[in-house]
Amino acid sequence: MSVSIDSVPNFGPSQIVCLEFRDACLYADVIQVVSARRLCWVRPLMLVVSVCDRSSVAHEDRTLWDLRDGSDLLWPLSLFRVALDTEVIPLLTELQSLDSEGKDVVIAHRQLRDFVGKVWAAYPSAFARFDGGS
Repeated sequence: MSVSIDSVPNFGPSQIVCLEFRDACLYADVIQVVSARRLCWVRPLMLVVSVCDRSSVAHEDRTLWDLRDGSDLLWPLSLFRVALDTEVIPLLTELQSLDSEGKDVVIAHRQLRDFVGKVWAAYPSAFARFDGGS
């Protein structure tokens, strides 16, 4: 994924966005866009981690982590893209089915924390303007 600091995607509240990194995709619900600071306040919904390649849609080839009970994120707009209906609807259906199963919230949030750390380390320039460094 190439990150352009100057691009400002046009997202709206309640829109589902995706942040792709390596073998994982974070899907989140947009709460608010802070255009002046080029930030997006999102509420994570799920993290999908693929065992092989991202194009694989087979259930056995990926793990879906339920993040709906977690903390919101305030991240650079440039890291997100619009999530397509065709990719999100099957995942939301699967996410709803997790409600009837036992969920390991601690492991799910550890997965999110690890994902956040990896993205932060991979794109320091996207965060440099927000950490007091410039």
